[in-house]
Amino acid sequence: MKENNNKAVGILILVIIAAFVLPWRNINWGKINFGGETVVVTGESETKQKNEVASFSAGVNVIKENKEEAIAEVNKKISDLITSVKDFGIAEADIQTQSANVYEQQETDKTKKNNWIVNNTIEITLRDVSKANELMDLLNKSGANNVYGPSFRIEDTKTAEKTLYEAAMTDAKERAELIAKASGRKLGKVMNVVEGNSGVSYSLYKAALSSGAGGADLQTGTSTISKTLTVTFELK
Repeated sequence: MKENNNKAVGILILVIIAAFVLPWRNINWGKINFGGETVVVTGESETKQKNEVASFSAGVNVIKENKEEAIAEVNKKISDLITSVKDFGIAEADIQTQSANVYEQQETDKTKKNNWIVNNTIEITLRDVSKANELMDLLNKSGANNVYGPSFRIEDTKTAEKTLYEAAMTDAKERAELIAKASGRKLGKVMNVVEGNSGVSYSLYKAALSSGAGGADLQTGTSTISKTLTVTFELK
């Protein structure tokens, strides 16, 4: 009896020592997963909407030997440009300076003086795309010598996106049901949803500048709004 008690005490001491000495935290006990099999599918949806807004950029670039003269000329032309754009009906909040630079161009020929290059570019947001042709003509006839655009886009995509989420989920469920049926199973509940690769594809404008009174011929076009959902369904 005494011998058994000694053995029990000895085992207890070894267990206590092992509890403090062995690196239990580094031992991988494995992972137990509960639940059935799943199927992962991607649901997609998209819609096209007419573009509502157009963006233009117009800049003035001047090269002169005299720095002050170059700056004064650019400032005068850009000021006149902004005034004419406001008179056209563009709000002040929709006119923004895009870039302004003043730098000296070094001449390789030492017999010539260095030139100063000064430029100022503004970005213009037009919220009535039906006037895009008129604004393009105005910019082309202004003192701006660098005119780009228009770039058409949709102002607000939130309403369309809400509908697209539902359509993408429906598409995912239909695909998952086909897979489940083909494998002799039934579709269960949604286990996980991840949004990915969604966005807006803006259309490119078509411009044909002519020398006649008609000016630019711009087509506003449409933009594509898309949503993609990766959905995990339970399989029964």
